[in-house]
Amino acid sequence: MAPITLTTDRLVLRPFTADDTDEVYEACQDPAIQRWTVVPSPYARSDAEFFTERLSPDGWRDGSMYNFAVRTRADGALAGALGVNRRTLSGTYEIGFWTAAELRGRGYMTEAVLCAAHWSFTALGCDRLEWRAEVGNVPSRAVALRAGFRMEGEQRSGLLNKGVRRDTWVGALLPADLGLPGTVAYVPAGSVSAAP
Repeated sequence: MAPITLTTDRLVLRPFTADDTDEVYEACQDPAIQRWTVVPSPYARSDAEFFTERLSPDGWRDGSMYNFAVRTRADGALAGALGVNRRTLSGTYEIGFWTAAELRGRGYMTEAVLCAAHWSFTALGCDRLEWRAEVGNVPSRAVALRAGFRMEGEQRSGLLNKGVRRDTWVGALLPADLGLPGTVAYVPAGSVSAAP
């Protein structure tokens, strides 16, 4: 897919470029980002360069991941990073994000997640957007809940982070949760449906 830019009332979500490297490097010095996400720890400038100059552009080229720099419209500050990654199950994608420490608590990431979810459902043919975070990552869970994700439980050993398997919380958002149609019919468990 050709890289695209998304906008909300307060944010611009655009693909990462080399121009973002310094700010990504600075943001990822935050101990909370290193603790709760899969970014390397310690986080070197070469890690930021790899992310902005290779990993992110390659993901857009091959359709495996769509990473966005989340920037404020008011002053262009880097509010965070958001990625939508293709999963092996057709129509299923996973969303992940981090927020720069100095811009937390303003609702930016919830706004970005809702924007990216809408785009995923309408442009990617996504029928299920998954969120997962290590058990204990309360701020990430709060963003997912505010964005409308339904928590589905805990997954044992669901995340490999820095060489350690960890349990995760799992949630999902469906197109219908945002008032959008899916690409295929969905029949929830316990629903009565006519045989084909």
